[in-house]
Amino acid sequence: MAAALSALDFLSAPDRHPARPVCVVFGEETFLRRQVLMRLRGAVLAGGDADFSLAVFEGRSATVADVLEELSTVAMFGGGTRLVVVEDADEFITRYRSELEDYVARPRITGVLVLEAKSFPSNTRLYKQVAANGLVVECGAPSDARLSKWLATWARQSHRVDLAPGAADMLVDLVGPELGLLDQELAKLALTAGPDSKVTAESVRELVGTWRTKTTWDMLDAALAGDVRGAMTQLDRLLLAGENEVPLLAQISATLRRLAAATRLVLQAEATGRRMTLSAALEEAGVKGFVVRKTEQQLRRIGRQRGGQLYEWLLDADLALKGASSLPPRLVLERLIVRLAT
Repeated sequence: MAAALSALDFLSAPDRHPARPVCVVFGEETFLRRQVLMRLRGAVLAGGDADFSLAVFEGRSATVADVLEELSTVAMFGGGTRLVVVEDADEFITRYRSELEDYVARPRITGVLVLEAKSFPSNTRLYKQVAANGLVVECGAPSDARLSKWLATWARQSHRVDLAPGAADMLVDLVGPELGLLDQELAKLALTAGPDSKVTAESVRELVGTWRTKTTWDMLDAALAGDVRGAMTQLDRLLLAGENEVPLLAQISATLRRLAAATRLVLQAEATGRRMTLSAALEEAGVKGFVVRKTEQQLRRIGRQRGGQLYEWLLDADLALKGASSLPPRLVLERLIVRLAT
């Protein structure tokens, strides 16, 4: 069984991975799913009448009979190949799994079926069939180590600018690992710099470091200093200004994951009889030199016990904001702030 293709690998060279009769695009990263769908659409459909060969279904309400009928139909305009996309297809896949298994075994030559979903378990027969005979693209969030490299490639590929050394790291530090927001900021930087220019870390600091970004860091600094009231005040300002809880969590998560990683490095060193300083652990965890001293003070205040719980707290908050909890999104962030400050 072939492994799922990473969305970053697909987007870096889409011509190497042509559309197959059945494609599944899945993962929690909405921005990557949309970009992969755009590339597949461009590869399958061409010409001014291409929209006549496109059919889009909503997964919760679509029937497999309607989808298969579209795949069998040849458009009067727009060419011979049909592109049929089922969006939010998780329920659709569950409801019609056996019919889809039959279709993957004998797909129509007249169309390409694309299923877009948040999850696509690899232990199912359908996954194995599509992986063997179709195209499976996984759209998960890239690791911290790969995110900066992706940003540099994406800046050249989609915005025609180069990121100078340090610019990508600075952008991630200011915005967080939310790919859609990072792309928006890249677009602004490219517009200011002009095509075929270089964006420096100083440009990123000046143009991306808006008051909202600063306020988010002020909120996190207050929480890590034990100032619950100050952190809640900054959260109020951000939410009243129209900020959404999901990207706010994404922005502060990058810093908190580095604190968690540094804690783990120190504990692992002690378990093997070695001694590792906090500053060395923070640098190895990816904390930039100009903020190591401040971050070390924050980690000392948190302590090793709570530092070891940071991954769990972040996962809990992330899942809660994505529907695993009945708490309002604001209360999810408030609970995280209290945990950090207590």
